Amino acid sequence: MSSIFELTATARADVGRGASRRLRRSAEKIPAILYGADKTPVTLTLNHFQVTKALKNEAFYSHILTLDIEGTKQQAVLKAIQRHPYKPYIQHMDFLRITGKEKIRMTIPLHFSGEEVAPGIKDDHGIVSHLLTSVDVFCLPKDLPEYIAVDLSNLKLDESVHLSHLSLPAGVELVDLTHGHHDDKAVASIHIPRAALAEEEAAAPVAAEVPAINQTDEPAASEEKDNKK
Repeated sequence: MSSIFELTATARADVGRGASRRLRRSAEKIPAILYGADKTPVTLTLNHFQVTKALKNEAFYSHILTLDIEGTKQQAVLKAIQRHPYKPYIQHMDFLRITGKEKIRMTIPLHFSGEEVAPGIKDDHGIVSHLLTSVDVFCLPKDLPEYIAVDLSNLKLDESVHLSHLSLPAGVELVDLTHGHHDDKAVASIHIPRAALAEEEAAAPVAAEVPAINQTDEPAASEEKDNKK
């Protein structure tokens, strides 16, 4: 992982909802907490501008971060972020301490490639559906990838890429495939657009109507009897 993220933080003694609410009134500060590694949780204050700048980089969400807490540096990963429902403010952040010995579970984004040359798109004019945009992985911090690549270049019409088809870095496991029963979800598929299918159905020839009875100009038997009377 090439990106390096370091956030400046200060420890705070006042805790609780009231303290966090008072802190959020300042547009420049974000309440946060650091926990894990069998150590006492620490409540922190972060700089809002520094955080929002870092959040513009996708790698920040799945990267090992450095928290500089009043001169003491601690490695951590972002576990949760609470945003204001309609204002561009961060309301709270959760960080997990990491060590080199314990595996961690993280959500990693998927990066798709090869769509422009996939036979299902290039030859059969299908479209791709991204059924998943991220996956949960389990690995040591040193093996944590920024993203997982998904190659669609060989995908044909009506075919799918599943979790079991993904190429994973060494030491990385997919959480969905570590259970006793494998949940091998589809990641992406190529199919004909619904609009095109609807047009094909509308353009299909209608079967000719088959006469129910072979009609003739001869009078029915009942009519002949009536005429004889």
